[in-house]
Amino acid sequence: MTDPVDPVDPVDLTARLIRCPSVTPEEGGALDLLEAELSAAGFTCTRVDRGGVANLFARWGPKGNVRTFGFNGHTDVVPAGDAAAWTHDPFGGEIADGILWGRGATDMKSGVAAFAAAAADFVRDAPPGDGAVVLAITGDEEGDAVDGTRALLDWMGETGERMSVCVVGEPTCPERMGEMIKIGRRGSMTAYFVAQGVQGHSAYPHRAKNPVQAMAKLCDRLAGQVLDEGTEYFDPSTLAVTTIDTGNPANNVIPAACRATVNIRFNDAHDSAGLTAWLRGAADQVAEETGVAIEMTVKVSGESFLTPPGELSDLVAGVVEAETGVAPELSTTGGTSDARFVKDHCPVVEFGLVGKTMHKVDENVPVVQIETLKRVYRRLLEAYFA
Repeated sequence: MTDPVDPVDPVDLTARLIRCPSVTPEEGGALDLLEAELSAAGFTCTRVDRGGVANLFARWGPKGNVRTFGFNGHTDVVPAGDAAAWTHDPFGGEIADGILWGRGATDMKSGVAAFAAAAADFVRDAPPGDGAVVLAITGDEEGDAVDGTRALLDWMGETGERMSVCVVGEPTCPERMGEMIKIGRRGSMTAYFVAQGVQGHSAYPHRAKNPVQAMAKLCDRLAGQVLDEGTEYFDPSTLAVTTIDTGNPANNVIPAACRATVNIRFNDAHDSAGLTAWLRGAADQVAEETGVAIEMTVKVSGESFLTPPGELSDLVAGVVEAETGVAPELSTTGGTSDARFVKDHCPVVEFGLVGKTMHKVDENVPVVQIETLKRVYRRLLEAYFA
């Protein structure tokens, strides 16, 4: 008879992960730590590193056509900034008065620790006889996200690995634990414009072609356009002019070039191809009106997506309400997450902690939230395989 194994403490695991300085793209020892923890629980772990980015895939249970519950998350974090401005060491993982402090405490080493702890205990205590549990953990969510979850999903496709459903452990709750589940996200894209005019003396504007005026006209036209009024599950799409630059130090010189950047967050009424065509058409029209050539390049961070309310969101919402006493709202608000990649693989929703301090100086989380999150994830696994 084997000795019983103590449950994995998600708070201690979060603190140990925080002490790993895994600022994107550094692994910092975080995935090594998780690999050791999960291997001890019987998971088969595989490093799926690509492009200098560290990623970890962990499976418990048979591979093939079986029900497979997946978790996705990241251990990379944004830089701490001025460490002297922190109340506690940003990579110290200190606990004071029931609060765990450090970079990644909220976003999202706590989420990873909670689902890793829940999964490890679940497969030890009540392993599903006809299913599998997968953890897909990346080190590149806060960066370009090219060689992180994308690399894991590419590798899974090549090796025949599958998840039937997936929960991403990003912080999703605005103010209190349990109040929000994300069932989709807006798309995000950025357009970079360069207006190329003709430099000249400001006293003789007719001898120049002013790119600043052309760029101002374009940006005003774009910002004044109502993209839509929102859709069933999404707020209206937005466009923000984030910068207009000339780098011109002289007040009597019309510059030769002007640059501008706009960022669009779009709902499921649009896709990036259609918005790109609209931006190009607006730029071409202003160029024709002003005689100033305007170049454009576009970077798409992700398309909008929606996991329609149904079996998965009902399961998660029911478990969250049972554990927290709060009926969660189904939402598509916020920025992007790696769910935008997972949605092409299987149904996906997001649920995690209250995110008020993520990316801030003195990022922190009440330890009780981490403990609650582990219980939610454990109950999800039990309910899914029941």
